Amino acid sequence: MKERLDNSVAAIVPLPQTIISVRGSDGRNNALDVGYVGNASHDPAMVMIGIEPSRYSHAIVKETGCFVVNFPPKSLRREYGFIGTKSGRDVDKFAALGLRWADGDAVNAPVLLDCPVNYECTVVASVLPEGGSNELFIGRVDAVHVDEEFVSPAGKILWGKLDLI
Repeated sequence: MKERLDNSVAAIVPLPQTIISVRGSDGRNNALDVGYVGNASHDPAMVMIGIEPSRYSHAIVKETGCFVVNFPPKSLRREYGFIGTKSGRDVDKFAALGLRWADGDAVNAPVLLDCPVNYECTVVASVLPEGGSNELFIGRVDAVHVDEEFVSPAGKILWGKLDLI
């Protein structure tokens, strides 16, 4: 027989985990760990991320209308943990971790170079569900960067070869 659990356990554990990188209007880069990420549309390609309004980067995404979804490898587990436990209000995570990055091609946000896959996104919609903990941002994917060893001859991402967190 199945056991009925409290609804508080209903959150699906999304994988892989991601690092969202942003740049404030002051030019300062920030990153946060985000577990609420998913596909929102395939044509055009869009993704959804969920960020709590209390998070420092939430206001940056609202203000700038863009972000980068970075898919970190397991080798960045320590950095991922730091990013998820420190606030950009208190520490420059890029400087503290020595994160390697480049300017985005399509959006004004940093692309994390040690992540094998990165999606540059422009916010096209957002919603804060009544009573919900996270604002959902729908981002149109404007550019995709993939390390060449993870690209198939047909130009597809070889997700099964990636060793992601």
